[in-house]
Amino acid sequence: MLSSLSSQNVIQYLEQIGLCSAKEGATYQSIFPKNNHKNCNLLVMLAGNHQLMIKQERKINDDYISHELFNEWLFHQLLEKFPVIGNIGAIASSLLHFDQENSILVRSYLSEYVELERFYQHSSILPTEIAGAIGTTLAGLHRSTFNKREYRDFMSTAPAGQFRYNFYNPAQGLPSINPETFGIIPTEALQFHLLYQRYETLESAIADLAYQWQPCCLNHNDLQLSNILLHSRWKQLDNCLIRLIDWEACAWGDPAFDLGTLLASYLRIWLSSLIVDPILELEESLNLAMIPLEVLQPSILALILAYLNAFPMILEYHQDFIVQVIKFAGLALTQQIQNRIICNKSFDNTNLCMLEVAKSLLTIPDQSVLTIFGISQSEIFQSVARPQKVNQPHKEQKLVRLYYEKTRLRGC
Repeated sequence: MLSSLSSQNVIQYLEQIGLCSAKEGATYQSIFPKNNHKNCNLLVMLAGNHQLMIKQERKINDDYISHELFNEWLFHQLLEKFPVIGNIGAIASSLLHFDQENSILVRSYLSEYVELERFYQHSSILPTEIAGAIGTTLAGLHRSTFNKREYRDFMSTAPAGQFRYNFYNPAQGLPSINPETFGIIPTEALQFHLLYQRYETLESAIADLAYQWQPCCLNHNDLQLSNILLHSRWKQLDNCLIRLIDWEACAWGDPAFDLGTLLASYLRIWLSSLIVDPILELEESLNLAMIPLEVLQPSILALILAYLNAFPMILEYHQDFIVQVIKFAGLALTQQIQNRIICNKSFDNTNLCMLEVAKSLLTIPDQSVLTIFGISQSEIFQSVARPQKVNQPHKEQKLVRLYYEKTRLRGC
């Protein structure tokens, strides 16, 4: 068994599995910038300017691996087995090889695409057609797998030697503070946990959200802007503007969670640009943002409208769907704060503002709909083309009479 990949042995590994040869002159290019605490990512340049992305899952401890790369491989198998889903171009997998023993996954690196998060960081505009393409694509995935038992059963497949009893409910609150917490997070981050536990309505709202979670279709489950790629020539293309990547967390889930996570990722653009200072009230900081919420609202609205127009049936199944999306956006913001504390060991005034916004989304979602989208929920419904129900002609039932029209006495 290979212990771990590195710049020294990655070329040799690719030769062993037949994805390149010594004649091609493959070269290790760089450590991919998206390395994180879960995966080691490497980028290799092959002949003809073809590039490979190699991911290896890090061991949490000496004995345990979370098998998230297995999920991405399983999703690839799903697309092959059920071509109807695979026809959605934006989710088509570029996976080339999966090594379960060493927890290594190899896929083609889409060099003609750029991360959408990076595009927004370097662009002064947020084109609504991009958000609309994302909404339509996500709706296609959810609609195609909606209440399809064969897809649900396939995604419940477990890695060799492992068991899966049910799907994970992502609507989880924060764990309670214990002595171990003080050794994991910095002192200033304790304020986050103290505030979270002080807000009883926040904890209650998250508990209600966990109860209301309705798994009914295949979810990406980590749909942030960094996991969406935009084609470098998107202005010249009619389709394939975007690609959804990193399906490691995909599972059967609630479609409102995917949309809520994506909405939170858009809101972070606004919240990360706040002017924060101890002397400023929250409302003042929100109004002084370098990127005002009003700049994001057209894209946010285009996203939700494109999704609902492509999948209007979800409003029949989920009558409070938009409110649920808002709640999940609030949950995603709290989880992003927690992840930042764990990974970056930091918690600042920007995160404090983010927590306040998350609290509003979770505890007063009906009012937050107007704040986030710029229009009311009823106006959103009016903009969605609902499927017309065909009125069937009324047919008079022909029943055999069980009584006489005129009562007759026996013997008369």
